[in-house]
Amino acid sequence: MKANRLVFTVLLLLSAAVFQLRAEQSETGRKQVEELKAKAEAGDADSEYQLGVRYSSGDGVPKDSAKAVKWYRKAADQSNVQAKTALGYCYATGQGVAKDDAEAVKWYRKAAEQNFAQAELNLGNCYANGQGVAKNDAEAVKWYRKAAEQNFAQAQISLALSYALGQGVAKDYVESYRWTLLAASQGDKDAKETMTILENNMSREQIAEGQKVARNFKPRLAPYAEPDTSSTGIAQTRPQSSGTGFFITEDGYLITNEHVARSEVQVRLVTREGVISAKAVKMDAANDLALLKAEGKFTALPVAASRTMKLGSTVGTVGFPNTGLHGFAPKFERRKIGSLSGPQDDARCFQISVPVQPGNSGGALVDERGNVVGVLSATLSMKAALATSGAFAQNVSYAVKSSFLLGFLESVPEMAAKLKEPNAKDIKFDDVVEQAKEAAVLVLVY
Repeated sequence: MKANRLVFTVLLLLSAAVFQLRAEQSETGRKQVEELKAKAEAGDADSEYQLGVRYSSGDGVPKDSAKAVKWYRKAADQSNVQAKTALGYCYATGQGVAKDDAEAVKWYRKAAEQNFAQAELNLGNCYANGQGVAKNDAEAVKWYRKAAEQNFAQAQISLALSYALGQGVAKDYVESYRWTLLAASQGDKDAKETMTILENNMSREQIAEGQKVARNFKPRLAPYAEPDTSSTGIAQTRPQSSGTGFFITEDGYLITNEHVARSEVQVRLVTREGVISAKAVKMDAANDLALLKAEGKFTALPVAASRTMKLGSTVGTVGFPNTGLHGFAPKFERRKIGSLSGPQDDARCFQISVPVQPGNSGGALVDERGNVVGVLSATLSMKAALATSGAFAQNVSYAVKSSFLLGFLESVPEMAAKLKEPNAKDIKFDDVVEQAKEAAVLVLVY
């Protein structure tokens, strides 16, 4: 009897301790939720997203998918990339909102354009399955690759299967094996099964080659939130190429070359405020012009008609040439108009003595009043010059005249009305340089 009483007493004490612990945990959880709500209601984007996650899972609050969508949307409107992806998932599954595959694609794309790997994978799946967009295996592979290059295992196995089946890309067992190995190294179960199947269909040489390229893989550290804007940090994101752009309106419209920022690529801009995304608005391949749009407030340059320029007129440009060699600081050059026509007397271009290098493309050519009178586009190929004349040409470059730029911009009325009036009075050239530097941005292409 005493033993039974002792056991009963111990059980009571244990039950009381467990009850007390649960009460304390509940109180701690309640305080955490209250703090999270306070931050979210004050407009903190990460807290808005985290609160959406709580309502979605019922963690610390009653499960409520509609409220989850509400907070995801608030965070997404502040460019929170995880919230954009979550909102896309809500539309894809009909959780808290009417199911809408096209709307899901829209939000996945917004997040994918910020290089968020999960969103890139989801968007690839939408193209692979024809959900919300026309089925397009090549487009699916494009997005799988972007996520896979960030070492995202799920995307790596999706890309591996695309290579194995020849869907959206030429069949290639070595490439398939490479991406399978990378996913398997992260513990992906599907990858381990796929690896066995591939090995049974590959030669020893193919297996060895797949292992070799997998060992040499270096993840692409694509920025999507508070990226490192140091030269080392930017280099680690491994952009495919880079160029120069310049703002022409204070609300974020900017110009670069079409060959720099084609509509199918992802574009990021390195500004004083950090690295931000930009979207293609309009392209003109014939004149090598691209109009992009970024969100924010910026210093803009006025655009003047180029017909006022004369042979020998002084011009300047700010750009980001050959960043791998010269670094990421803007570089200024001051030169002369060498000809009022471009290669083979092309009337669309100026020939200038500005030494243009890779990365300068898309920069503004400004006059002595700080007006844009051209857009740097190309440099004369030394190989072509040697083949034609038997001699090398130095510092021969070309810029598309601003008159053609203005004609291009007239087709976008909502933007054209925001252009600054050209400067009609002389200003200090130091001020011209400063304004051109403030308006110039490094364009990174992924």
